[in-house]
Amino acid sequence: MAFTDDYVATILRLQVTLWGARARLREGSDADALHDLRIAVRRLRSLLVPVRKLTEMAPLREAAAEVGRLTTPSRDLEVMAGELNDRGLDEAAAHRLGKLEAEYPRIAASPTLVALFSALDQWPERFRASPLGDDPKALTRTVVKSLDKHLTKLRQAVEDPTFDRHQLRILVKRTRYLTEAFPQLSPLSAKGAKALKAVQAALGSWHDHHQWCLKGESEPDLQPLRPLWEQASTAELAQAEVALGELKAFLPDPAG
Repeated sequence: MAFTDDYVATILRLQVTLWGARARLREGSDADALHDLRIAVRRLRSLLVPVRKLTEMAPLREAAAEVGRLTTPSRDLEVMAGELNDRGLDEAAAHRLGKLEAEYPRIAASPTLVALFSALDQWPERFRASPLGDDPKALTRTVVKSLDKHLTKLRQAVEDPTFDRHQLRILVKRTRYLTEAFPQLSPLSAKGAKALKAVQAALGSWHDHHQWCLKGESEPDLQPLRPLWEQASTAELAQAEVALGELKAFLPDPAG
């Protein structure tokens, strides 16, 4: 199968996954439905990164980004509720889970999600009509260029001790998902991919605990956990710095 056909087929499979996740969200009883929907949207957005400059892809890119923004607060609430359950604060967890019961069907029926499915229905024809839609070699070159650009940018950020760690977390996440979207073209080795995943995990945990500490300033039922979260945040940032040092060996040298 030509690379272009494989690319189209991958996105169509994600569309099927999204249909299933939306159906599960409507029921409101599946704890993993929102998470699975967001993963599918994340993979979709990663597949679109190399072709983001194509005007034909703009409706789908924008629709996927809107779904990401719509669902982020609810997913954050899910993660928080899980943390509170794990820490034995059952009442605080139940309070947040109660809010989510109304959020799931609202998201499933939202115009934002409807717009994403509409864009998905229209995008294959638009993509096929674009400059890259009927040129597998050009599409391959475009993807490789995007991969190299992201990995080089990440190497430069890793080497800069002043680079904002919140921005670095986002860059690490985007780079990881992009390399996973095109594993057959990514220059990152298996060990490099594992190191990248470890960095994302450490920075993600640090970010979560940091954000929870901030929430604890305005949400009284979180106060008992603030000291633990502050300690965890400090430890995870230190762990992330070690993981970043290990990742550096697998990233391309900007000077090269």
